[in-house]
Amino acid sequence: MKTPETYKILVSGGGTGGHIFPAIAIANGLKERLENVEILFVGAKGRMEMEKVPMAGYQIQGLWISGFQRRLTMKNLSVPFKLASSLIKARRIVTSFNPDAAVGTGGYASAPLLKAAAAKKVPTLILEQNSYPGVTNRLLGKSVDKVCTAYEGMEKYFPVEKIVLTGSPIRQNIMKMSTDPEEARKFFDLEKDRPTLLILGGSQGARNMNTVISELIDKMLSLGIQVIWQTGKISLPMVEKTVVGSKFRKRVKVVDFIHEMDKAYAAADILISRAGAISIAEIVQVNKPAIFVPLPSAAEDHQTHNAMSLANKNAALIVPEKDLGNSLLDAVQLLIRNPEKRDEIKANLHQFEHGNATEKIVDEVVKLIRQKKGNE
Repeated sequence: MKTPETYKILVSGGGTGGHIFPAIAIANGLKERLENVEILFVGAKGRMEMEKVPMAGYQIQGLWISGFQRRLTMKNLSVPFKLASSLIKARRIVTSFNPDAAVGTGGYASAPLLKAAAAKKVPTLILEQNSYPGVTNRLLGKSVDKVCTAYEGMEKYFPVEKIVLTGSPIRQNIMKMSTDPEEARKFFDLEKDRPTLLILGGSQGARNMNTVISELIDKMLSLGIQVIWQTGKISLPMVEKTVVGSKFRKRVKVVDFIHEMDKAYAAADILISRAGAISIAEIVQVNKPAIFVPLPSAAEDHQTHNAMSLANKNAALIVPEKDLGNSLLDAVQLLIRNPEKRDEIKANLHQFEHGNATEKIVDEVVKLIRQKKGNE
């Protein structure tokens, strides 16, 4: 009996959940597709991938690397040395692991790893989930074999022959979401028939957003709605103190983190959310009207670009963080009291659907491996 061929694949993505969780989703997809596969992650030392990847069951090696700080700081003096060190270690990893393919989903460590892999003629693929690519992926686009994207029009940034429109990988329980809205609201101890707003303010940099919403929450609740509010750990005490003092407190469920996001999406009629790639992909998948509040400090202001891609086609509303106090309540009121507007947004969201993005990306990785083996 012939032994199945073993495939070895390097995966790099880190710094934020927007890079890590798609990388893990792709790794899981590769394990499902290929009978014998060995996957090694490469991340940046001290970043969250060094914790999250082992929790997902994968080995990871860390590179000593970081990016330039936007403000003047002594930390920037070490960046060239870290880059040189990471390039040397990346080359060693590629040589010793001898991969059949390398996949990058963004983050500091993906640049030296994918550069080293491409230099060794290893088939390489990157995922660019944002409508405006970061510096790392724009540089890597010149040397990798394939660029998987979530938005059209990316030929402005990458060679057109390398681009494959796949969408962004999202969690399987959200892909297959089947929870009844009434059951979902009961899960959060809320009324089964009352219009429900889901606030996703638990990501990096959400303190300002949570503070302004705290000032507006009673006015929002006076519209007759109820709220599920993910605050993040930093803002939780402040939000809880605000809600305890509200006459509508029984209509607010406050948590620092929502593990059962499929139930939260099922419970919601409308959302307020940051505009990271994963958040947008999930909102498109569950087909819910959203008000996006882009994170102003996001690299290259990519969250604003992401949100504008939808808003320009009437598939979402945008309220810049600086305008929250003046405009957010009006946006919530528009969606709550105007079912026609909600229906318009839901109809327009369909044009951003891409099906099972993870499966499409895995297809491209497998194609690259088999093409390389066929040429050897």
